[in-house]
Amino acid sequence: MPNPASFRIEVVPASSGQQSIIANLLQLYAHDFSEFHNLELDADGRFEYKPLPLYWSDPTRHPFLVKVDGQLAGFVFVKRERETVWDVAEFFIARAYRRQGIGMKVAHEVWKRFPGLWQVRVMQLNGAGVNFWQRAITAFTGEEIHPMQVEKDGESWLVFEFESKQGS
Repeated sequence: MPNPASFRIEVVPASSGQQSIIANLLQLYAHDFSEFHNLELDADGRFEYKPLPLYWSDPTRHPFLVKVDGQLAGFVFVKRERETVWDVAEFFIARAYRRQGIGMKVAHEVWKRFPGLWQVRVMQLNGAGVNFWQRAITAFTGEEIHPMQVEKDGESWLVFEFESKQGS
């Protein structure tokens, strides 16, 4: 596996003018996610993501583009869940950039930008996602965080909760 330090990884706030770029990336993300979650294509053959415009109008939501060596590689959505908890609402790294340590570095960068309590939710059926988040959170906090299992709309989710301290 290449060393992620050899890549120039950027986590850049997405401007409202970049909403269409994220909408395109959301199609890839939804396609990947449809393996675990019942997502339906709409009449024009696209996956709909209704909350997308909120990421530029709601001050508790933050959209980011991920670039690797200047190339578009994914996106991250962060939002306030409750008043005191940050949430990784969506996280996508394009397949060409996976399993190289890039996603972990991106997650750590986002957590450092927003100190405080965090939660990360992942569908239990998404085994690769569960493993990724367990490794990323353990590497970030220096301790193994055990997720809570929750049921929502008949689906089983794991929820990791941890704290990001300033300068972690």
